[in-house]
Amino acid sequence: MTAGSDKVELKRLFDTGAHFAQVKSRRHPSMKPYLVGTKGRQEIIDLVQTTEQLEAAKAVMEAFAKEGKTILFVGGKVEIAAVVKKAAEEIAAPFVAARWLGGTISNWSEIKKRVERLAELSENAATGASAKQHTKLELVHIDREKKRLEERLDGITTLTKHPDALLVVDTKHEKHAVKEANDAGIPVIAIMNSDCDLRNAAYPIVANDASRETVRFILAELTSAFKKGQTA
Repeated sequence: MTAGSDKVELKRLFDTGAHFAQVKSRRHPSMKPYLVGTKGRQEIIDLVQTTEQLEAAKAVMEAFAKEGKTILFVGGKVEIAAVVKKAAEEIAAPFVAARWLGGTISNWSEIKKRVERLAELSENAATGASAKQHTKLELVHIDREKKRLEERLDGITTLTKHPDALLVVDTKHEKHAVKEANDAGIPVIAIMNSDCDLRNAAYPIVANDASRETVRFILAELTSAFKKGQTA
């Protein structure tokens, strides 16, 4: 990337409010090198470094796409969940845009059974098989089970194995997902603010992870890089 395009990307990040960190009292020690000052009580992120991190993450996303890797998007915070889901759907990637279901990585065999059960219930409902085999009361219970599984497994029904990488928005909020990934040796790409531990991500992008516009912009850049890798 040229110096000119670097400046364009930095300005676009700035315009989304990507530079706004947490208040100093919430700062994780690992984040100190990525902060350049304060505005009122709020610390300011060095967007020059953020731009470099974003470029590195884009290169990784492109490489993963070329290798046919599966990226699991994770971001369940209310303010950004819809943005995460939309970005994942752009590249037909699995996602968790609600509460992380414990064991999604660490106990995948059990989660896979639930995914298969949901597929079975959905097929039976579509073909009318359930109606022929069960009483009305049993059908009510089956329908409740199906809805419960749909809510819990929304976004990961296409997963057939462990994801090859996680793309996480706010590693502190998604600490359970991050721990499972780190324990399994699965690399984490993460948009993370100054209250996060930098060590939790192999490819950190230090930015305002509570800003919809910031998250939308960064995810758009990352999904574009993935698409580029798919067509290379």
